[in-house]
Amino acid sequence: MISAGEFRNGITIEFEGGLYTIIDFQHVKPGKGAAFVRSTLKNMESGAVLEKTFRPTEKMARAHIDRRDLQYLYTDGTMFHFMDTESFEQTEMNAQQIGDNLKFVKENDMIQVLVHNNRIFGIEPPMFVELEITETEPGFKGDTAQGATKPATVETGATVKVPLFVNTGDKIKIDTRTGEYLSRA
Repeated sequence: MISAGEFRNGITIEFEGGLYTIIDFQHVKPGKGAAFVRSTLKNMESGAVLEKTFRPTEKMARAHIDRRDLQYLYTDGTMFHFMDTESFEQTEMNAQQIGDNLKFVKENDMIQVLVHNNRIFGIEPPMFVELEITETEPGFKGDTAQGATKPATVETGATVKVPLFVNTGDKIKIDTRTGEYLSRA
């Protein structure tokens, strides 16, 4: 159990039947009245953000989240297939469970699945990936305005904004959390 007075960013709690991560919190002690904790919580399953106020003594269960490494095998349109590389046990997840988390992940790449009480509820792709650009418009000489970008499609089918000097066939490094171009690989 954890009290609201012990909140820290990144802690996962069980609240109102769901799993929530504390994104932000603020201990408030008004001049008049009792102190309270204003918090911003993110639902781990749906991604919904919730603003909630707690009394500092209010207690809730702290959720223990396990992370397991799995290899992304393939998708058959509706289901995504993964394999534990140690036990060779295969797991299936539907598109609703996956969301947009695999748009920068190729087949045979390693991901982490989030498990609570032996139930998989989400996935985390690697923070950074290197992908090849399959399609982009050529950059033109002299078209070098500060910070100019163009759209590029990578080998997984996702679209990323890249600088004008990047061409088709180049390998680039992408931050999967933000979907931003970082550098050429």
